[in-house]
Amino acid sequence: MDQLENTVRAYAWGSRTAIPGLLGVEPTGEPQAELWMGAHPGCPSGVDRGQGPRTLDGLIAADPQGELGAAAVARFGPTLPFLFKVLAAGEPLSVQVHPDLAQARAGFAAEEARGVPLDARERNYKDANHKPEMLCALEEFTGVCGFRAPVETARLLERLCVPGLRTVVEVLREKPEAEALREALTLVLTLDQAKVVELVAETRDALLRLASEESADDSAMLRDYAMLADHYPADPGLLSALLLNHVTLQPGEALYLGAGVPHSYFRGMGVELMANSDNVLRAGLTPKHIDVPELLRVVDFRATELDIIHPRPVPEHPGEELYPCPIDEFRLSRYRVGDRPLPTDTPQILLCTGGLATLTDTTGQTLTLTPGQSCFIPAGAPAVTAQGENTTLFRATVSV
Repeated sequence: MDQLENTVRAYAWGSRTAIPGLLGVEPTGEPQAELWMGAHPGCPSGVDRGQGPRTLDGLIAADPQGELGAAAVARFGPTLPFLFKVLAAGEPLSVQVHPDLAQARAGFAAEEARGVPLDARERNYKDANHKPEMLCALEEFTGVCGFRAPVETARLLERLCVPGLRTVVEVLREKPEAEALREALTLVLTLDQAKVVELVAETRDALLRLASEESADDSAMLRDYAMLADHYPADPGLLSALLLNHVTLQPGEALYLGAGVPHSYFRGMGVELMANSDNVLRAGLTPKHIDVPELLRVVDFRATELDIIHPRPVPEHPGEELYPCPIDEFRLSRYRVGDRPLPTDTPQILLCTGGLATLTDTTGQTLTLTPGQSCFIPAGAPAVTAQGENTTLFRATVSV
C-alpha cells in the first residue's frame, strides 16, 4: 500500500473552500478545482517506498506487470488506464466534450505532426486517449449533460420570447434530430461577437423573468441557466447550455459520460473517474480556445435522457456498492467501511471521503487514511482489510 501525494489543480472555476474542507486544511483563498490521483504524466501522484520520492507513472513504467498485473497490461497496455479526481466546482466549467479513442489518436497524431506544442493555447489533444468519465456527487451537484430532445428545447426557448432565438427554435422544430442539434449548436457558436453579448443579456433577463413567475416550477433550472451569463456575459456558453439537459445530483448519485456527450458542471463537489486522458474540446463558458470545426466533428448529436446511476450491492464483496458503467478502463465502487476485506487482484486507488479508514494487509502493514487522502495498491498485493466507523472509501480500479 502506497499513500499518495496528490496535487491540487487551481483552475479558475474551482471552489475556494470545498477541497480544503475535505482535507481539513485552511483555505488558501485561491480556487482549488481538482485533486488528481493517478499516473497521468501531466500531474502524476507521488509515492515513497523508502528509497525516496517517485512519481506513480515512473514506478509503473519501471515494472508494469508487477504494479498493474499481467491481465491489466495485456488489456490496456503498460500504464494505469484510469485517472481519479476529486472535483470541486465553485463556478461553471466550460461546456465540453471528449473524443472517442479513434478521434483522440488521430487528433493527437495530427497536432504532433504539425508541431503544435503541448502547452499551446490552440492545442486540442494533450494525449492519444479517449476520456469517458463518471462523476459521483459528494454533495448536491448541478450541471448540464447531453442534448435535450429538440422539440423540448424549442418549447423552453419559446417560453423566453427572445427574438434572437427564433431561428434556433425553427431549426429545432423543423429538422430531423441530429441535423437540428448540429445546426442549432453551430448557429450559437458562430454568432457575431456583438450579437453574442446582446443575445446573452436578453436571454438572461428572460430566464430570470420566467423564473420569477409563480407558475414556473422549473425556476431553479431557469436561474441556473441565467447564472451562466453572470459569469460569461460575452460568451456563447449560455446558449450552448440551453440545448442540454439540466441535472441535479444528490450525494451518492452519479452520471456516466461517454465520448461526444456535451456537458458542464455548475457547482458542487464529487469524485470523478475517467480514462487516463486530459483531452477536452470546448463549446463555451471559457476564455480558452474553442475550435468549432473540430468540436462539431467530435460531438454526438443525439438527444439523451438523463440516466442517474445509483450504486448496487456487490454480493461477493460485502460492503461494496458498484456504480455500473459500460467501460472496462475504470470501475468505481463505494465501501461503507466496518471491518471489510478488499479484493487486491487488480491495481486500485482507494480514496477516503469520510471518517477514518485503517487499512491492514496480511503482512501486518498498516495505513490510515483521513478524508481526502488516498493510496495505491498494486495488483496481487497482500490481502487488505479496511476498518473504521462511519467511514466511506471510494475504490477506483479496472475490469479485466
